[in-house]
Amino acid sequence: MLRERVAVLEAGRDTGASRHRVRAFFAALLIVVGCVLAPLAALASWTSSEVGDTDRYVATVAPLASDSDVQDAVADRVTDAVMSRLDLNALLSGVAPDQRPALEKALGKLGDALQNAVRGFVHDKARAVAGSDAFATVWTRANRRAHSAVDKALTGSGGGAVQLTDDAVTIDLGPVVDQVKQRLVADGLTVAGRIPEVHTELTVARSEDIGKIRPAFRVLQVLGNWLPVVAVLFLVVGVLLARGRRRATVAAALGAAFATLLLGAGLVVFRALYLDALPPGVSQGAAGSVYDALTRFLRVAVRTVVAVGVVVALAAWVTGGGRWARRARGVWGDGIGAVRGAADRFGFRTGPVGPWLGRYGAWVGWALVAAAVLTLVLWSYPTGWVVFGLALALVLALAVVTFLTGV
Repeated sequence: MLRERVAVLEAGRDTGASRHRVRAFFAALLIVVGCVLAPLAALASWTSSEVGDTDRYVATVAPLASDSDVQDAVADRVTDAVMSRLDLNALLSGVAPDQRPALEKALGKLGDALQNAVRGFVHDKARAVAGSDAFATVWTRANRRAHSAVDKALTGSGGGAVQLTDDAVTIDLGPVVDQVKQRLVADGLTVAGRIPEVHTELTVARSEDIGKIRPAFRVLQVLGNWLPVVAVLFLVVGVLLARGRRRATVAAALGAAFATLLLGAGLVVFRALYLDALPPGVSQGAAGSVYDALTRFLRVAVRTVVAVGVVVALAAWVTGGGRWARRARGVWGDGIGAVRGAADRFGFRTGPVGPWLGRYGAWVGWALVAAAVLTLVLWSYPTGWVVFGLALALVLALAVVTFLTGV
């Protein structure tokens, strides 16, 4: 009988150990998968929002109108287009006698430097148009009307001012050329009025791999905001399956933060490789500015995920049973207790609030945590600073509850 009971107990222990190993395996697997999905979730959310949200897209590209590299690239391209269609031989003969002095004064000594003088004159006008408020307004309105052109760049569908030609993203500068022509005519270069309608293009991005990444882009666009939810579910279920849930929470939070941080590092490395691979005809400054603008919100998403991971890991650690965690909580409690003692000596009274919090303080604390999490979830486009701000506000609110409780 004794041997049978021992055998049963050992079999039970083996079964329990086997179950624990299975749970630990699946917990680790789910956490790893969730960490791998974290950067993909940030990428999918960015992809969906950049294409699906017109206001967000306009907010992304609007600052490019005032970017000096973009303005220089626009001025250079427009100058080339105008000069290629300008008949220099008919320049002075086509100018009215009363306008000739103004033109000669604007161009200076012509002589053998006629080509350079006219080019400089045209470039000055083009740069002035590109740097004007009117250009910024036209740029913003055109991009709002042509929001579907973002889809053109990566899916091949859509239309508008931005087009995809030979795996290159180009912008039609025809309206800018028209404004430059008007300024040239107004300043005495009437021969510019004979230039026909021009639809020259500015190449701001080029890649032979755009066609290759198009299927992956479509997948990320479809997943959109669902992939972040899936990634979080994998992490949460993995933590719930783990035996040491607090340690698993720390590992999951830091793992997701680290994986997303790798995405941020990849964006920096890819930027350098991308610019180095551009052909000579593409403005690297303008292409870099466009790249930075289009990936701006993705970089914000990376910082946000990293901030959330750090805050969650820190919260899980400080509420644990480790020696340093207990010491940190002791310092926290002693500090608030000292402040409350000083307040009591000056006659501070909480009235019925103190006793009520003494009974329901734990529930109030969890309600504050839930409110902070809900605020973060409902925030349209949170940043890392928003995460740290909410965490700080939560800490201060919990400090007030502890202070009022008097424990």
